[in-house]
Order: sequence, then C-alpha cells, then structure tokens
Amino acid sequence: MKTEWTAAILFGGIGGATAGLEGARGEYAGHVGQYKILCSIDVDPVACHNHDLITGTETAVQMDLFDRKQYVDFFGKQPPESWQEATTADMWQAFQEQVPDTLFTSPPCKGFSGLLPEKSAKTSKYQALNRLTIRGLKLALDTCLEYGDDLPRVILMENVPRIKSRGKKILDEIKYLLKGYGFAVHDADHDCGELGGLGQHRKRYLLIARNERKMNSFVYRPAIKPLKTIGQVLGRLPMPGDTVNGGPLHRLPRLEWKTWVRLALIPAGGDWRDLNKVDWENYRIVHEPRRGAFEVAPWEEPTRAVTSTAGPGRSNGVTAVSDPRLEINGDGKTNLYRIQRDDEPAACITGAVGPSNGAACINDPRLKEREGRHPGVYRIIRTDEPAACITGTRFGSGAIAIADPRVNTELMPDSYGIQDWDNSAKTVRSASRIMQSASSIADPRLNDRDGQRRSNGYPVRSWDGQAYTITGEDSLGSGGQSISDPRISDRPGRYTDQYRMQSTDAPAATVTGVTDVQSGAQLIADARLGCEPRSGTYGVQSWEEPAKTVTASGDVHSGTAAIADPRPVPEDADRGVWTIIAEDGTWHRPLTTYELAMLQDFPVTLPDGRPFQLEQCADAKAREYIGNAVPRAAAAAMGSVILTAMMASYIGDFHMDWAEVWVAPEDEHRSPAVLH
Repeated sequence: MKTEWTAAILFGGIGGATAGLEGARGEYAGHVGQYKILCSIDVDPVACHNHDLITGTETAVQMDLFDRKQYVDFFGKQPPESWQEATTADMWQAFQEQVPDTLFTSPPCKGFSGLLPEKSAKTSKYQALNRLTIRGLKLALDTCLEYGDDLPRVILMENVPRIKSRGKKILDEIKYLLKGYGFAVHDADHDCGELGGLGQHRKRYLLIARNERKMNSFVYRPAIKPLKTIGQVLGRLPMPGDTVNGGPLHRLPRLEWKTWVRLALIPAGGDWRDLNKVDWENYRIVHEPRRGAFEVAPWEEPTRAVTSTAGPGRSNGVTAVSDPRLEINGDGKTNLYRIQRDDEPAACITGAVGPSNGAACINDPRLKEREGRHPGVYRIIRTDEPAACITGTRFGSGAIAIADPRVNTELMPDSYGIQDWDNSAKTVRSASRIMQSASSIADPRLNDRDGQRRSNGYPVRSWDGQAYTITGEDSLGSGGQSISDPRISDRPGRYTDQYRMQSTDAPAATVTGVTDVQSGAQLIADARLGCEPRSGTYGVQSWEEPAKTVTASGDVHSGTAAIADPRPVPEDADRGVWTIIAEDGTWHRPLTTYELAMLQDFPVTLPDGRPFQLEQCADAKAREYIGNAVPRAAAAAMGSVILTAMMASYIGDFHMDWAEVWVAPEDEHRSPAVLH
C-alpha cells in the first residue's frame, strides 16, 4: 500500500493550503496515508517568505505565471528585461521533476469578488488577473505530460462563489480542458467553516476533477462539522493589545474617536445600517470634571478660590459668573445658535458667518444606505456566534469587530480589597501584591476646602448599578472610574494584607518576616510630616505656561511632575484606542490581525515558538494575505477524503461510503443517491 502521496500548490500565498494538506490523513485497509508537499508557487516574494515561516518548510517557489500579454494588461507597461515568462521547464523543476498526485490551485479572486465593482472587474487589468486561472492550470498539465508523460490523480481549484457569474466563460473553458484530458469534473459551493469546524462562515467555490483512468474509486464529500462561535476561538487568546503574548499582529488599530463611538452604538450582530435606528437625541458622552468646573458664581455672593487655570471646565475653581448687566431682555436676535430641523424650511440666509450670529446649524439625519455599500460595514459580531467571512479589507469594510465580554480574572479572597476605616485591619501577611490581599483602605480624610468629599472622587461603582458619566480625566480621583467587579472569584490560600495601610491610632497587625510592602501590613498612615520638602514637590503645572526644568526624577514627590490637563473628550478625528462599554455590557472593538488569523485557523505559534506573525509587510498587507488564505482545517478535510480515495484506487478497490459523492462519474447528471 502506498502511504505517501505528493501534492503541488499553485498560487499558494502564505501557506494555508500547504499547512492543511500537510495535516491531512487518509485511512484505508489499516494504513494511513499523508501528503508530501512538492512546492507552493506564488509570485509574491514576501508571501513565499512567510509561507516557509508558517509551515516550517522550504517548499515555497517564487514564480510569475503571467504570460507577457497578461503582464502588460495588468501593469500597463512592458516587463523589465530581467523578467521571463514561466515555462514548463521551470514548473517541472518546481515539481521536483515528478508528476504530483494532487494539484491544488487557488488563483487570485480579486477580479471575481463582489468587493470589486463590476465596472472595474471588466477592465483589461482584472481580466488578465482572471485569466491566470486558466494559464496556471494549463501550464501545470502541459508540464506533467511533456516531462512526466502522466497527469495528476486529482485536481482542486478554489475561489470565490461569484466566479460562477463573473468568470462563467473561464470556468466553461477550464471544464472543457479537464474533460478533454479525461477528468470527471464536479463543481459546487461549500462552506469552509463547516468543512473544518471553524469559527467563521466562509462560502467558497470548489471545482474538483478526478482522473478516471487512475482513480476508479469515487471521492466522497468531507463530513460537515459544527461551527465554533467566535468567542470559542478568541477566548483562548491573549487580550487584544497584548503584543508580548500575542505578537505584533495583536495590536488594536488606532481608530478615530467617532468610529469607537459608532461601534459602541451598533448592537451585537448589527452593522452600520443600525446607526440609522439610533435615538441619537437621547445619547451623549459628556466630560464631567471635579466640583466647580463650569460652575457659575452668583452675583451677590463671594466667589470660590481662584486657581491657576483659565477658562471654564478646567479646574475645581469658579471661572464664570451670572452677570446681570447685559440686560438683553428679549431684544437680542432670535436665531442665535438655532438648530434648524431637516424637515422644515430654512430661516432667512444672512451674511453672518457663525452659528452665534444666525441659524447656520442643522440636525442632519442622513446616514443612508447607498447602492454598492456592503452589509457588513462596521458590523459587530456576537461572541457566541461564528464570525463572518474573513476578507482582506480594512476596518469599516467588513464584519471585523466583536462584542468582547472578557474582562475576567480569577483572584484570591480580598484581592483589591478596600478596608473600612472604622474597623480593625486584617492580619498582616507575606503576600506580595495588592491583587492578592485587602491592602487598600477607604480613607475619609481626603476633603476639599469646605470639608466635603469631591464629587465622584475615587468612587467605586456597583456592578449592577448605572455607571458614572464618562469624563476626560485620567485619574481615579477625578471621576467614577473604578467598579466593584463581581467576576473576581475566591480561591484558597490568598493572603489578605498586601499593601495594607495601618492606622496610627490602632494596634499594629502581626509582624512577619517579609520585607516587601506588597507582602504584608508594613505601611502606616503617619500623621507626622516633619520634613520640609523641596520647592516644586507635588507641583502641578499650568497648561498655558512653559514647563519647569526637567529633572532626572519623574516622581511627583521630587518635583513639579504633574500637570493640570484641560483636554476633555477626544475630538471626532482624534485617533487612539479607547474602551467604551456598550449598552449590552461588552466592549465593541475591532478584531486584531492576529485574531483574524486565528479565525482563519492559522497556528497560534510559529514553528520557532514565536506568536503567529507575518514578516516584511505592513499590517494592512498582512490582513490581505490572511483573508486570501485557505483555512488549514478546511484544506485538511478536503485532503483527507482525497487521500482515502487514492489509497483505495491504488489497490484496485471501489471504495463505498455513506457520504455524498463529491465527483460525479461520467454521467454527471445522475442523482448522487443512485451513485451510492
């Protein structure tokens, strides 16, 4: 029984098909068959480099399969003098001078894809790209006949489903070519997600041809596997942004602030069209600073303390006053700051240039559907459903965002514990971090000038209560930015006294042998401040003034190393990474490139032990490579049933199976039920 079978791959990209066929296994008559990959041909040197990086082999072969006319049509110019048209001799060398048992081809699909406008698809550039489908296949068959006097046993061609309409003439030519060489041909759409048990739906077109002279046994369809949810795939990965454990492709993209807000407003499972349903008049994100910001002082009362910042909303001091001396009394203009309705006539057009002079604003409701806009734009995928098909497009063009419910750790009792000021402290222990013990205290002595606690200063929000308004402050002392998270579970053995702060008017906790303040109650709230700090200690610099001299210490205890930052909620076009918790309690965020690769079933780590990553390319190009790849598990499922059929045919058996016949015999119109 022959157990090692060869395979060659055309347009192999970064190695999804290669890795899948390498993992395929066929079982027949007590023997296990597997593939030996002869080559994976691709024109892109970066794709070839990453192919070998991912698969751990050296089977990638860089070769341009364009003929000269196709090259000129695609690039719009003659090729350089160093360029040569690939020949059968070149391909025979790539095949290691042997006829492969299986030929797997996944030609470029951009010209057939619905993501490309039909007008562009008809241009000579993309028609040349489409013709590579025939050029590559015919060159491979001619190579096998010219040098090996034989043909492959099985040929597979994978592409997008729209090839059946946009590439109908090309498919008819391919089928005619294969039948002329003695192949039984069958084509149909299938879901790669169901073939491989992936966490995404991935509808694809597959043409499979069986060499009837060498393969008397039918090839049966792979078993349909249940789909995973997107949460099952992503739940095992590091949190997004963790580039140490997830590699450089696990960066979160720096999106515009308005895009983050849009994502938070789109319900899980929805897309950009749901923004038209948002009751926008009842939504807002506001900056809520400390007490006194935007405060308007009464005319008849003393003002509060004057601070160093200039302008309302920038400090805890009063910088506005209700001045009674203007006395417009109804004589002012009526259209100042007026917002006009979209469904009413406009007010009279004046020569004014600003909204403070006339009705120059409108509540514009338009974010309407337009022809050609794809339905997955800004779509938020639920964590308990399969992902949409992975494409190579940028964010905003497909369903590459997820409602991620994970902010979850399992901690010991008293982790991040806050001790009550009026109770005895817990035992001093040798634990090492605040996450392992109740080493914080609710200190009531932090009062402002009037003896009152600041609004929202260091509050801890209830898990099942309403969150505080989002503010622009970065400090816990500036707003309700902490939460009592019930998901921190107890476990035995966790110490309770890490970072514990002892009261000066109470007995000390037990003295232990540890020396680290993170490991026991070795801190005290000392009321004595007998030293005289140097000038600048705890200094807060003004935003509008030059900075103090930069010293070698960045500690606020050593110099003026803090600033009164007046910046509120980001502007619409500001880019960054923000966490906005949506109404469903999850973080609506874009998928990282690393997560897209995992949904495409690439390995979590490379053969050299590093997290999965692609080299020598930008993140956008990496997404394109990943979106174009054949998922490993789907390729393995296809390869496994082909191996079984080849092994049965090798010893002359006619293999019978309960599964549906994948490649129909000579009369392709016969019912599969009859063929069994």
